[in-house]
Amino acid sequence: EVQLVESGGGLVQPGGSLRLSCIASGFTFSVYPMSWVRQPPGKGLEWVSNISPRGHNTYYSDSVKGRFTISRDDAKNTLYLQLNDLRPEDTAMYYCLRPATGFKSLDGLRGQGTQVTVSS
Repeated sequence: EVQLVESGGGLVQPGGSLRLSCIASGFTFSVYPMSWVRQPPGKGLEWVSNISPRGHNTYYSDSVKGRFTISRDDAKNTLYLQLNDLRPEDTAMYYCLRPATGFKSLDGLRGQGTQVTVSS
């Protein structure tokens, strides 16, 4: 079965950190670019970051650049997102995505999500 399973979300205070993980199965993970997208409460999906196959290139939205780091371990079929200096506006459901088209695409294979809540 082709699927993505996220984990690592939680409640954190402003300025705190979290590390999200996404385990892929059912397809050849290493050959695909992978993304993280998020959906804040009451809003639409928002692209966060993308990493190329083998991790040679990474891309970030302006809102997270310098605070979030995307990485991958192809031997473990796992995608990561390190979230540092978290802000209340980072509160959202975070999804792992195998994009259908370009690196900022919001369409494609998506996991069930992991909730990140930033609040004091």
